Amino acid sequence: EILRVFALMVLIAALLADQISVTLLAVVGFFAAVGTVGFSVSAPSLVPALVARDNLAKANGRLELARSMAFAGGPALAGALIAWMGASSSFVLSLMLSLAAVGFLNQIQEPVRAAVPAMHPWLELKDGAHFVWNSNLLRPILFTSVAWNISWFVLQAIYVPYAIRTLGMDASAVGLTLACYGAGMILGSLMASKIVAQMRFGHAILLGPFFSVLAASVMALTLWWPSAAVAGISYFLFGFGPIIWTITSTTLRQSVTPNNLMGRVTAINIVTGTGARPLGALIGGFVGEFGSDLLGLLVVVLGFTVQAIIISCSEVRHIQSAEQEAHQLDL
Repeated sequence: EILRVFALMVLIAALLADQISVTLLAVVGFFAAVGTVGFSVSAPSLVPALVARDNLAKANGRLELARSMAFAGGPALAGALIAWMGASSSFVLSLMLSLAAVGFLNQIQEPVRAAVPAMHPWLELKDGAHFVWNSNLLRPILFTSVAWNISWFVLQAIYVPYAIRTLGMDASAVGLTLACYGAGMILGSLMASKIVAQMRFGHAILLGPFFSVLAASVMALTLWWPSAAVAGISYFLFGFGPIIWTITSTTLRQSVTPNNLMGRVTAINIVTGTGARPLGALIGGFVGEFGSDLLGLLVVVLGFTVQAIIISCSEVRHIQSAEQEAHQLDL
């Protein structure tokens, strides 16, 4: 978070000095992203130290609810602030919020743990990758995440041109359909704990991948039923189901991973999932440029079908509860 504060301070100083450039934005964005990745790795690794195992799903649900609300409301709030206050004032407000986040994080009373011997970063990543690869539960989750991220970014690459050119939407309509994604995330976060409590944990994990197939199929329907409402329903489903996947898969990872490997395993999941996104964007750009709308949406549906098959054919579907898996780890 301190890295993000630093990035915002540099950006505000450049704005005041009228020295903004694409190169500066790229450098500032790079350091802000490094901070984001650091937080994304450390936060899920810290949760098991602060929360009892039987409350992990509830805690992850609340964290994802906060993230979903920020994801849904942040862009709209940013646009309104820039229109009302201007870019410079909006970045000052962002800096104040980031400083507040530093203060909140500093108040966390982390339990004292035994010091871990220092290792070379490459060896730490190797240990994390080895643990994930040899786990019959974490390996399919990793592959599912890779396939999902590729498919999702294929859709992101083709959606806006498709919505404007074929569905006849304007910028406002496109923005509204994308906002449905955030609405789905919020509702999914609110309902996740109740949904998980009503079924086997393994089946709850499957919800996200199957909702993604349903959402992709609904988007494909717009070829024959060109409607912004249908596209909005698709994005709502993409928000609702996968956020349950995020909560349940994170809970499972926290439950079956030893504390000394938590950060490394989380890092492996983030690196592989995020690393798959440029590939998806490249495929989407290629299909969008040289293929038809039908081909592009078929690729999206096929990709999401693959990720659903991967997780359905794994041992994950047989899990009764995350607590049971954690107990087996203790044994």
